[in-house]
Amino acid sequence: MEQHVYKVVEIVGTSTSSIEDAIQRGITRASHSLRNIGWFQVVETRGHVADGKIDHFQVAMKIGFTLEGSARQG
Repeated sequence: MEQHVYKVVEIVGTSTSSIEDAIQRGITRASHSLRNIGWFQVVETRGHVADGKIDHFQVAMKIGFTLEGSARQG
């Protein structure tokens, strides 16, 4: 079994339409600058209210991606 080492970063995706869209937008945008994304974890969901209505959704996520290069076993 191949062993991986992951780096974890935290981002916040936003959307005016849904929580799911905020997640997808965050992952899509992160994939422009991060390679080898393997997983995400939603850590917080919140939103902004304007004039008594939901204005937009905010989803904080941890994203894990595999570090490049060979792993050496000791």
